[in-house]
Amino acid sequence: MYGDAQNTVENWVVQQYNATPMGKKVPAKMTLIPGANYQQKLQTVMSTPNAPDLFFNWGGGSIIQFQKAGLLLPLNQMMAQNPKLKSSFLPSILGAAKIGGNYYGIPMRGTQPVFLFYNKTTLKNDKLPVPTTFPQLLHDVKVLVKDGVKVPIADGGQDQWPTLMWYEYLYDRVAGPSLVTSALAGKNSVWNTAASKKALGDIKTLIKAGAFGPNKSWDSLSYTSNQTAGLMVGGNSAFELMGSWYYSTINSLGSTAKGTAPANGPGSAFAQHSLGYTEFPSVPGGKGNSSDLAGNTENYYSVLKNTRYPAAVADFLKIMYSSAFLKKELAIGNLTTTKNTAGLISGPQAPYLRFTLHSVSKAGAFQDSWDQAWPPTDTTLIHTSVAKYFDTLDAPAFIKAFSTLKAA
Repeated sequence: MYGDAQNTVENWVVQQYNATPMGKKVPAKMTLIPGANYQQKLQTVMSTPNAPDLFFNWGGGSIIQFQKAGLLLPLNQMMAQNPKLKSSFLPSILGAAKIGGNYYGIPMRGTQPVFLFYNKTTLKNDKLPVPTTFPQLLHDVKVLVKDGVKVPIADGGQDQWPTLMWYEYLYDRVAGPSLVTSALAGKNSVWNTAASKKALGDIKTLIKAGAFGPNKSWDSLSYTSNQTAGLMVGGNSAFELMGSWYYSTINSLGSTAKGTAPANGPGSAFAQHSLGYTEFPSVPGGKGNSSDLAGNTENYYSVLKNTRYPAAVADFLKIMYSSAFLKKELAIGNLTTTKNTAGLISGPQAPYLRFTLHSVSKAGAFQDSWDQAWPPTDTTLIHTSVAKYFDTLDAPAFIKAFSTLKAA
């Protein structure tokens, strides 16, 4: 499992399964791997005797090399034996973990579009509007810098993948979704187009305006250690571009609550009263639609082809569509992707979940995170290139690096 603030629910699942007759016979043990090292660790272990029976992933490009290597179990037969394992979920979501005619993943968290989160109090104090266009965002940044806010936009540059989100959205808003679609199909010349250069130019404009703090300061900030969330809750940053799981991260900040008990720290109070969220601003003259989303379609459990416990795995996966599990996920801000999700939304996180559901429902395009859309062998190049461009890399060098990406 990917180790983060959401593991309280995954721990609950293991406990629920282990209390069943099958769980007592074949108990589940969860191993957490820090998010920053997850993909590297997974690649190292998958072809060894220590490979996990089930493992967390993002579907699509994140599992294709394992499928090609014959390491994954097709789930079609398991679905035929238990039709609810297929019929409970939205077909489009299941399809994101389908390769050829076979399904290789069961949804296990929720859909994860990336939103622009903001501190309502900070914007109100500076009399700033929630930005709906790129020029408005740039204006907000300049006012915040002038008023002494050192890090207007929190970015976990040390982890690199949070920085990538700025590229994903600015490329969409400037060029539209077709640029990335073409690149994934192997047409790497799109990285050297005017639209690509315009998106890169907009990123540099933000950096030079001080949006992410003093030069290279973002390289010392980590999302996975809650540093950027701390900046938001502490009122030291006004914005952070992050996946929908950010609500859970903020909500759990500083909490001492155990298990799946309601969070009780300063982050929970901030989530209820000061955390705002909106879709990424539009770029005037750009081809992208302001309703387009980027992020992760879902997270999935995939199964090792050589698992010794297929019946136990099947029992474990049944929990993924149970009402008790879905309510636990919704309670921490995860929008589950079952067909009955809308009817289960309730509680203090309901406004956020309904906003997420509305955004996903009306999205004209949903672009997969680049480090999940391309094969894992390209992840390091993608991460290092976007990080270096924030620091010292120029546009021609960035374009040259991205032009070597392999077709997905």
